[in-house]
Formats: sequence, C-alpha cells, structure tokens
Amino acid sequence: MTMKMKKNAELFSLKDRVAVVIGGTGELCGAMAEGLAAAGARVALVGRDETKARVRVERIRAAGGEGTFFACDATSRASLQKLLAEVLARWGRADVLVNGAGVNSATPFLDISEEEFDRILTVNLKGLMLGCQVFGAHMLAQKSGSIINLGSASGLKPLSRVFTYSASKAAVHNLSLNLAREWAASGVRVNVLVPGFFPAEQNRKILSPERVAQIMAKTPMKRFGEAHELIGATLLLASDAGSFITGTEMVVDGGFAAMSI
Repeated sequence: MTMKMKKNAELFSLKDRVAVVIGGTGELCGAMAEGLAAAGARVALVGRDETKARVRVERIRAAGGEGTFFACDATSRASLQKLLAEVLARWGRADVLVNGAGVNSATPFLDISEEEFDRILTVNLKGLMLGCQVFGAHMLAQKSGSIINLGSASGLKPLSRVFTYSASKAAVHNLSLNLAREWAASGVRVNVLVPGFFPAEQNRKILSPERVAQIMAKTPMKRFGEAHELIGATLLLASDAGSFITGTEMVVDGGFAAMSI
C-alpha cells in the first residue's frame, strides 16, 4: 500500500472511536452499524428487541468488529441517559450518534387519528430530539462528535400517502440543520443522511405494485437501494474524512431527488 493510499484509508478510519446506533436492530441502521464496526468503531447497537440485535451483533463480531447490544426506549430521556451512562462505563466515550429509530404509516389524511399522529411524532421527532440532547451534551463537553440523523426523501418534498411521516421527517431535517449551526464552533457536527427508497420493515406494507411502478418511474437508476449502500455516506459523515461537513442533507437515492420529468 502506498503512503497516499494508507493516508486515504486512515481518513475513513474509526479506530478507537465509539458509535451509538439508535435503531440499530432495523435493516438500514443495522447495515450502517456493521459498516461503522468494519471501520474500527466500537458499536453500541441500540433498540428494544435483543433477539433481532443478536444476529447483527454476531455478524459484527464474526467480521472481527466489536459490537454490543444495549436496550433502550429512544422516546424516554431517562432511558437515553441510562444508555449514555452504560456506554461511557464500557468504553469511556461516545463519538458518533446515529439517530435512526422510526415508524411510518399510510393512513389517508382524513382518517389519521390523534393517537397515530402523536405516536409517529413521538418516535420520529421527539425521540431524535432527546437523543441529540443527551448525547449532544456529552459531545459538547468533549468538544468533538458527529451526529447523523436519519431523514427521508419525504422530508425534502412531500410524498403521497405518508402524511404524518413526511411531517415528522421534515421537522427532523430542520432541527438537524439548526443544531449544525449551533454546535459547529464547539466541534460537534450534525448532518442528515437521507435514504431514498430502501425496502425495510417500516415501508414494505405501502409498497404495492402500483407504488413500486411510480417510484421506479422517478428513479433514474431504476431500482431500490440496498442497505449496504448507505455505509459509504455513513463513514464519510462519521469519520475525519467529513471533518468540514456539517448541516448537510446527504441524499442516497439513485437519483430520485434529481428527477423532474
């Protein structure tokens, strides 16, 4: 390996860093967690379902990485504070936070109940806000850190059938950019990773044949994304390679956002 290639490899290295992946038991954030571990990070895989997490943790360890499951209710400040304390007790630091917990629905607008609206906003927005507060305070104290909030194509422009989800993700984008502005001078970067259409648990139920045809007609690459295709963007935002990147909405969507007619 040449010196230049070695330096480039080190640029994306997360050796000796700790990454906390909230929502890591899901398909997309689980793949991101594997990518972070492969880059050298010690990964806290955070969620509610230890059975689902076990498979992902075993894959991380089988590949030579370090990963541990932590149970947490991402909508509870007390639970998040307990999570931070556990991470610090185990590894002594927290350098990267991925906020990826989320829920969706495809309820027609006039049929959306207050309960459903509150539930989606609580998980997608309030939970993310709490995660940013709890871990952001730690990162501000250590004067370094990278927060990667999971946005959505529907946070950039409205998409049909997902009214509450779109509203929650638009708020996530706005909150993230506000935090990026507030915390940049303190060494804490905040960015939004914006997946396009990646079939996952929360959106499979709305991917009817008609819906798939509409998506493909607007996606220049003419296919869905695969979870591992989020890893490159994740490493850029998490590592020193992205040291001057904050307040960015990084879109990974096969060209969907660039399509008009």
